[in-house]
Amino acid sequence: MNSRQECEQLLNQLEVVLKQQGCWQSQPPSPQALQSVEPFAIDTLTPTEWLQWILIPRMQALLRSGAPLPSTFCISPYFEQSLLNLPYQQAILEITLQLDDRLGAAS
Repeated sequence: MNSRQECEQLLNQLEVVLKQQGCWQSQPPSPQALQSVEPFAIDTLTPTEWLQWILIPRMQALLRSGAPLPSTFCISPYFEQSLLNLPYQQAILEITLQLDDRLGAAS
């Protein structure tokens, strides 16, 4: 399996985990909330909203279009802190750590 396929699989796993943990939302945040310029949209979205409404769709769009994937990528430290003491933190971190590894955090 190549790295693009691995990333696609990890994004699918992330979606499943968010749904299993009750974090998946049926209604999107407001257009204004989605246009935040802050890292992780920290001023307008929860960490799991950012995963659902920003990371997953943008990464899937890159994969579908054949565009280059990020070569430096490191999101796990944010989720280690922002999801601290939440029951689903570890399940999400297992996936984000793998994404970090595949997309350049280890390089």
